Amino acid sequence: MQLTNDRLIKVLVVDDSAFMRKALSDMIGSDPELTVIATARDGLEAVEKVIALKPDIVTMDVEMPRMDGIEALKQIMAKNPLPVIMVSSLTAEGAKVTLDALELGAIDFIPKNLSELSVNILKIRQHLVDKIKHIGRKGLVLRKRQKTTVIEIPQYRGERRISIVAIGTSTGGPRALQEIIPALPKDFPVGILIAQHMPPSFTGPFAERLNQLSQITVKEAEAGEPIKPGIVFIAPGGGHMRVKRKRLLEPVIDIGHDSGEGIYRPSVDALMLSVVEFFPGRSLGVILTGMGNDGMKGMIAIKKGGGRTIAQNEETCVVYGMPRAVVDAGVADKVVPLDEIAGEIINSV
Repeated sequence: MQLTNDRLIKVLVVDDSAFMRKALSDMIGSDPELTVIATARDGLEAVEKVIALKPDIVTMDVEMPRMDGIEALKQIMAKNPLPVIMVSSLTAEGAKVTLDALELGAIDFIPKNLSELSVNILKIRQHLVDKIKHIGRKGLVLRKRQKTTVIEIPQYRGERRISIVAIGTSTGGPRALQEIIPALPKDFPVGILIAQHMPPSFTGPFAERLNQLSQITVKEAEAGEPIKPGIVFIAPGGGHMRVKRKRLLEPVIDIGHDSGEGIYRPSVDALMLSVVEFFPGRSLGVILTGMGNDGMKGMIAIKKGGGRTIAQNEETCVVYGMPRAVVDAGVADKVVPLDEIAGEIINSV
């Protein structure tokens, strides 16, 4: 059923390439719930059209003449805050700029991969449309930006202890993790494994950025590494991170490139299901903002195995998809806002 104009999600497409403006507009306009109300060739034009046309959401290229996407994002967030999705190149420099944009208020990003555009047009279109629809309906989740305070670890005497933390997230995850991980102390007593849906060229720079912001050590995971207390391991994009045991020694990280669980790489389910196998009853699963239901199977397994589970609440999620699946499955021990998750993690170890 075609929606009336006042119920359509209005999109502004910003790109200096006429080809990309048309390609993105055609993909977005193919969905009956979306409409491209205008396009812009540079950041200056984008800022003007945001103010004049009041779109629900913007796709923003980074490299443009007159005013680039970063400066346009700064002005939009200052003058007329709304959800902005960055269109980023799949390079190390593109990853760095994208992470800068996420810190400045961009809600998420889509990779600008021209070589894939003609080959996987249907897959790319569906991913783009789903992302715009979920974010456009929710609107901008505004949070107070405050200096992160490291939370002290209280001393517990309970018999039931957590030996590992597994965190899964997708859309909105980088910003959420930048609030959680810097709040953890340097001497956090167990290892933390994170599956964040990201392209391969992005997970390394993202781990470096988190490490710079945090007292706890953060790194991109490598195959064969032992899982140590006080280290956060980010799953490399393009593969699946799992826990395996090397002979009779301590558990180590395995990076696989099989089909894994579902369509996502890295897969949250693949990570969590392996964690349950090696840490039965001693696992903490945390699901943050993201589209789809990746992580639901893993959280069910953690809960059934006697571990603990935490889900981010709807109000603070950019997209309440992955946490909703866990909550609807009835396996979330706690459903809490983003600013309380670090404390809940610490209280569980």
